[in-house]
Amino acid sequence: MSKYRQPTVTLLLSLLISGTLFAAEAPSTRSNQPGSYVVQSGDTLWDIAERFLLVPWRWPEIWHVNPQVKNPHLIYPGDVIELSYVDGSPRLSLRRGSLVKLSPRVRVDQLDTAIPAIPISAIQQFLSRPQVLDQDALDNAPYIVSFGEEHVIGSNNIKAYVRALTSEVPIHFDVVRPGKAYHDGESGEILGYEARYLGSAELLQTGDPASVMLADMELEFLAGDRLVPESREASRSSFIPKSPDQSIQGSIISVLNGVSQIGQYNIVVLDRGQRDGLSPGHVLTIKRRGLVVRDTVSPISGTMVNLPDEPAGTLLVFRVFERVSFGLVMRATHAMHVGDRVSNPDLSY
Repeated sequence: MSKYRQPTVTLLLSLLISGTLFAAEAPSTRSNQPGSYVVQSGDTLWDIAERFLLVPWRWPEIWHVNPQVKNPHLIYPGDVIELSYVDGSPRLSLRRGSLVKLSPRVRVDQLDTAIPAIPISAIQQFLSRPQVLDQDALDNAPYIVSFGEEHVIGSNNIKAYVRALTSEVPIHFDVVRPGKAYHDGESGEILGYEARYLGSAELLQTGDPASVMLADMELEFLAGDRLVPESREASRSSFIPKSPDQSIQGSIISVLNGVSQIGQYNIVVLDRGQRDGLSPGHVLTIKRRGLVVRDTVSPISGTMVNLPDEPAGTLLVFRVFERVSFGLVMRATHAMHVGDRVSNPDLSY
């Protein structure tokens, strides 16, 4: 089990317990499930649920709020997760762990750090960056034409000259560099462009060109880099897995951390987004595209057969744009690749 130290998050399981749950049968438990488990530092709820359930993302369906536990939606190291059965259906519940005594006079209170649903550290750098810009936003974005004091490249505390910046509001910007185009996996339609964050800029004076002061450099600034309004996107740290309400049929179109074979905890880009009904927390099944093979037995020469797509993993959507989204691969039973398909989750996988 991977270990991650995480910031405190509110799990908000009550939103699912009090809301509409799946009409399907309750998730199946593992034959070797432990009955109870003491939460360890570095655990995630997904990890723990996998000890009990064959399909761990379905844990919210059987979560039982213990009214005798303070803050039952926060789970801490030392707490005990217990599996029981009510009328034949499984139920997970929480028993608050006891305090640990280190000496007769020193007592450690319950840790402040609640465990997260998923390994937040795996997605931390992608929660607010990079951005995805559509063609219009890219075409209309102010852009750097030169730097002060005859600098060829820009860095912190260097003035930059910018065109197409005519308004006095806003005054704070993110500086980004247009990257790869994201294409629909089937139609080839351009869905947007990756916009890599380089640093920030503050407006000094409007005009043509306007002038800005550069700061917070993560990569050197170059002529042609774009300015976009400072991102105010709130970084989520709480995710409750759920199945999308709408039918989703899409593809993996890129991998953010640049690997060729996709495995657990890789970040993938999907060609489906908010307009298609996706939102953070949605779970999707990944299927490897079936190969096209030659039928060597058929009397018709050259007959080709399309093999069926095969389940290969599970991902959780954690960031959504209008037409694309980012997902974290939570489970990988086979190596996956760009071009593999994603769809509504199989409740048994």
